Amino acid sequence: MQFSDLNLIEPLLRAVTAEGYTEPTPVQAAAIPHVLSGRDLLGIAQTGTGKTAAFALPILQRLEAATANSGHFRRHIRVLVLTPTRELASQIGDSFKTYGKFLHLRHTVVFGGVGIGPQRHALADGIDILVATPGRLLDLMGQRCVHLERLEIFVLDEADRMLDMGFLPAVRRVIQQLPRKRQTLFFSATMPPDAQKLADGLLHGAARVEVAPPATTAEKVSQSLYHVEKGDKQALLEHLLDDPKITRALVFTRTKHGANKVVQRLEHAGYDADAIHANKSQKQRERALAAFKSGMSRVLVATDIAARGIDVEGISHVINFDLPNVPESYVHRIGRTARAGAEGAAISFCDHEERSYVKGIEREIRMKITVVEDHPFRRGHSRGHGPTAVGHPAHAAAAPADPHWLDGSGQAPPPGTHPASDATPAATPRPAHAPVHRKPRPHATPHAEPRAAERPASPYGRPGRNDGRPYRGPSVGARTPRSPAHRGDARRTTGGGYGGPRRDSGPSSGGGYRGASGGGPRGGQGGGPLGGPPRRRDDRPPGGPPRGDSRPR
Repeated sequence: MQFSDLNLIEPLLRAVTAEGYTEPTPVQAAAIPHVLSGRDLLGIAQTGTGKTAAFALPILQRLEAATANSGHFRRHIRVLVLTPTRELASQIGDSFKTYGKFLHLRHTVVFGGVGIGPQRHALADGIDILVATPGRLLDLMGQRCVHLERLEIFVLDEADRMLDMGFLPAVRRVIQQLPRKRQTLFFSATMPPDAQKLADGLLHGAARVEVAPPATTAEKVSQSLYHVEKGDKQALLEHLLDDPKITRALVFTRTKHGANKVVQRLEHAGYDADAIHANKSQKQRERALAAFKSGMSRVLVATDIAARGIDVEGISHVINFDLPNVPESYVHRIGRTARAGAEGAAISFCDHEERSYVKGIEREIRMKITVVEDHPFRRGHSRGHGPTAVGHPAHAAAAPADPHWLDGSGQAPPPGTHPASDATPAATPRPAHAPVHRKPRPHATPHAEPRAAERPASPYGRPGRNDGRPYRGPSVGARTPRSPAHRGDARRTTGGGYGGPRRDSGPSSGGGYRGASGGGPRGGQGGGPLGGPPRRRDDRPPGGPPRGDSRPR
């Protein structure tokens, strides 16, 4: 099938041909006719299958036809595309610009992290298509810059990720402002129960386009799994990056701090790398993405939230430095490679704490991930279980020489059993109850600092303090205990001050705002800045009410 078989107008066909596309992807061939007919649509397809063009092309054609029939009019928002991230919003905006360059339609993109002034001016000039993220859209709606009462088409893209990021309340607020009579397009890579519930409330008589079963991965992505200790992940990453086949790698971490840490170590090792996550400003994110697209940066380290919408051609490898704890996120991650029919590879690192995530991912994608056992950092990955566990023959040959190997009792192994020994006998599988050989963890020396009784006397006059600082007496304003006779002996007055605490303020005690002898900051018998030496909170003036009783006395 060709794009010309989809009844697209000539300006759209010319734009598509200029981009080098001749044949539509399966999701495009299935979705474009339904959108052109005006039906609601539920589209389920994995990331990287051309979902953006599947709704952008028919939307542009419908708007162009309506514009030609109505003649001149004041522009208003006729299409709203809601996306979860800034990068995805920018990508969709670029698609509308590319496919609609021969049409007379206007669009704009609004998202947070940048100044709101230019976005308000663009909306005031009049637009046909608005691409927005939920947060900034609600801000502009609150400022009465966005009016959706004449909306014709509503597109909710990456709905599953929208819910994962906690945007469901914001999405519902936006939906409440939409007219009832509209066309709704609902696109998602997976369909968790919450997404299905949201779709049921939005769509009416919708056509369902499901190119592949939910949560399946692209066929041309080769997936592999490396069991490795958590502390060896960085070394394994650098080892893999030495392979010239990895021309452009996208590395995923679970946290923003972890992304920065990986980039710092890669740069220290001599690799060109950048990080992109929510803590980066919009300019920093755009600069990192531009360097990755141009090839100036070979490695881009990202988090799940920031990576949605990264549409870069030629990503050869996706590396999961940290496995996602949500199986659906794995599908989105590896969908960054093998886009538009190309081939790619997905590599995942798994430590012993992430082994449960692997089972959930394999259930979600309905396939087993190939385990790579021949790598230099596989030592002890399974804590004594599996083909490369400590004590197995395969491990005995690969274990590095280590003078600190200890057995479970803390004693050195007998001669001839060390991995680096020339007389190492053929190892046998270790019984399940046998201790695991591992390095002792560094720990603080017990009683590293002498106790107070053992500290030498300080030459500066304070016992037990020998840090080189002179003893200058108690600090200013220190709360030292005082006897009742000392309370209020300085600047005792008969009726000054603000009064005292509320428990001391009553008609008979003289407290209150300007009581006679209330215990306040300026009161008579109470301690305070001008009412005598400071007192502890549990002290109260003699004759006052019991503690915690605020009734008048």
